[in-house]
Amino acid sequence: MLRDKTSPLHGSLIMMGVFVFVLVAVPFIAQASVESSLMGIQNKLTRVILPVLSVIGIAVAGLSFITGHENAKRHIIYAIIGTAIGFGAQSIADMISQTVR
Repeated sequence: MLRDKTSPLHGSLIMMGVFVFVLVAVPFIAQASVESSLMGIQNKLTRVILPVLSVIGIAVAGLSFITGHENAKRHIIYAIIGTAIGFGAQSIADMISQTVR
């Protein structure tokens, strides 16, 4: 059975993502220059949003493992990789910034 991409849940998740982005981005964009706005968005993304998503990913992978899903090991591996990227995002961004300068 194929999933319908226009399901109400899919649409509400997209709208929630847009809403969160607007809440995060608009105050920085409205009150500052472009460079400081981008730095504010980067800081909010790397210090708040990505770590929270990483923890949620670990929780979902754990639930997948507990329920006995056939791809549970793969979910846990992806969650660990995502967590490493999520918590290390600020370091990765700083490293790229130093390399470019």
